[in-house]
Amino acid sequence: MTGLPSLPVSKVKGIGEEKEKELNALHIHSVNDLLEYYPYRYEDYVVKDVTELEHDERGTIQGVVQSEPSVQYFGRKKSRVTVRVLTNGVLVKAVFFNRPFVKQQIKNGDELTITGKIDKNRLQMTVQDYKKGSQASDASLEPVYSVGGKVTVKQLRGFIRTAYRQFGDLIEDNLPPLFLDRYKLPSKKNTLFHIHHPKDREALKHARRRIIYEEFLLFQLKMQMFKRIQRMAREGIVHTFEQKEVDEFINKLPFPLTGAQNRVTAEILEDLQSPYSMNRLLQGDVGSGKTVVAAIAMFTAFLSGYQSALMVPTEILAEQHYRSLQELLEPAGLSIALLTGSTKTKSRREINEALKSKEIQIVIGTHALIQEGVEFSSLGLVITDEQHRFGVMQRRALKEKGKTPDVLFMTATPIPRTLAISVYGDMDVSVIDEMPAGRKPIETYWAKPHMLERVLGFVQKEVDQGRQAYVICPLIEESDKLDVQNVIEVHGMLKDFYQGYEVGLLHGRLSNEEKEEVMAGFDRNEIQILVSTTVVEVGVNVPNATMMVIYDAERFGLAQLHQLRGRVGRGEHQSYCILIADPKSETGKERMRIMTETNDGFVLSEEDLKLRGPGDFFGQKQSGMPEFKMADVVHDYRALEVARNDAAKLVNSNEFWKEEQFSPLRLFLEQEGVLDGEKLD
Repeated sequence: MTGLPSLPVSKVKGIGEEKEKELNALHIHSVNDLLEYYPYRYEDYVVKDVTELEHDERGTIQGVVQSEPSVQYFGRKKSRVTVRVLTNGVLVKAVFFNRPFVKQQIKNGDELTITGKIDKNRLQMTVQDYKKGSQASDASLEPVYSVGGKVTVKQLRGFIRTAYRQFGDLIEDNLPPLFLDRYKLPSKKNTLFHIHHPKDREALKHARRRIIYEEFLLFQLKMQMFKRIQRMAREGIVHTFEQKEVDEFINKLPFPLTGAQNRVTAEILEDLQSPYSMNRLLQGDVGSGKTVVAAIAMFTAFLSGYQSALMVPTEILAEQHYRSLQELLEPAGLSIALLTGSTKTKSRREINEALKSKEIQIVIGTHALIQEGVEFSSLGLVITDEQHRFGVMQRRALKEKGKTPDVLFMTATPIPRTLAISVYGDMDVSVIDEMPAGRKPIETYWAKPHMLERVLGFVQKEVDQGRQAYVICPLIEESDKLDVQNVIEVHGMLKDFYQGYEVGLLHGRLSNEEKEEVMAGFDRNEIQILVSTTVVEVGVNVPNATMMVIYDAERFGLAQLHQLRGRVGRGEHQSYCILIADPKSETGKERMRIMTETNDGFVLSEEDLKLRGPGDFFGQKQSGMPEFKMADVVHDYRALEVARNDAAKLVNSNEFWKEEQFSPLRLFLEQEGVLDGEKLD
């Protein structure tokens, strides 16, 4: 967004019809596109003293030739030209491979600037580029662009230089003086000059700062505007209740709330009292107490005369929430129902009638909640747990069971703050970043496969003391393609190993009835060791289980390993997680190391993001991550947070809609279709 008229790229001198087509293939259609086609790296030709360079480092030095060049030929068309160069009192041997013509071009006594890789042991430089004469020590950083077809980097540099000469004076600033002054940012005209022709690293740094902030601000303006439009589009329910009654309910809970739980509860209650529909994401690590916060929200909705629905992805998790919420809410006089795919027809009919007549105030269920026939008398609060496991249409279908219910999304998959404010920029985000008092950290160990017998012995000790263990495997059956432990083979092996103990088997191919039977047996300690695939990842709560063993742990991402680990550590006894892994890559080894060093899911998610990048973190197609030309949500997260705060203040301020300095930003929102409430990409 250079502020230039949208001129076709063919207006740049030297770009004919053929070259225009080639540039179009690089998505360069206008002069704007050309000037905002940023380099992806810079060749460093800044002259340094040879003593400053590290061994094997690429660098540029200059000096005087001290010998006539000599050439050697070897093999077919292979040659080596050698010449000695004196640079700051040090004699360096310069070697040019497969360029015999250099012998005629360089003479004893010539001044030479050479760029290449230095061998500090032999004081020898393998030359990549050279030129006769000297250059200023702080020149030059040469931009390198992504090119294709017949377009070369050299051509592109020339076209950009010409475009800037022709149209540079027409470049207007789209950022208001307020931000340029506050953050000491260069003008757009200077930014584009220094990004393509940096005079030094300092100028380049400031140009990059300007572009990164601008990209984040424009994106966040769209998100904040979209959020404002959504919020004001239709009025929500104003829940009226006595705060005293909510406080009494909280005081009667079997445990005190943490500071973080109190904070997010206050944020949710404020949303419920506001005239706008709540649209909030509640993040909390495994075991941080999101369910209790949800219970308080449901109780508050009940006080103001409304029903609540909680939708979860699996029947095991639905059962778990049902039991937890019965304990918390039934003593307060609320009627709770469970509705899943396994609910019998007669019970389903009775639940539907009771929801319509408001005899049931709260229903917990799977996607069965969004089927036809499920009707509410007055649905005022919709909660979705592990919301990323549902599609947009499923979440919307539940919301549409009420008129304008408040919506709370919950997730135990910690999303790094940098991604949460990008991907969920149109939502309010609450974070429970504190664990309940008295929880013992899970001790995590990394064991190589040859240590398996020791691991099984460790499990034996725990089971002998009356505890239980999970053993997780990646696959159900043996695979020719992947050399990983499969759950059926491991189950057979452990049955032989643990004579006298019951070893259960759980995987996705069992029917719902079979899964429930196995889980109920584990819950009652009729099964001491449960061999399972990742179906236990979410929602299984057996406080007596203190051991989590994960086979082929390198095959899982950090977030999934953390979710699995969170199945233990839920009772009074010390719990352990053992990762059996033999990773071959450095990334795999790093994952194992990080898992053994921290139990904090948010720290893990940040590390996972650094290792995998935002696309892989969410899955390339589902990421929802915006595409930025230069900004990077991981490395530039501070700029992202600043831009988000600025954007939020802007769209909610009167000045933004009146002052002239903000008109380019208002124009941007119009061009994006946001001011008309059109859906964003």
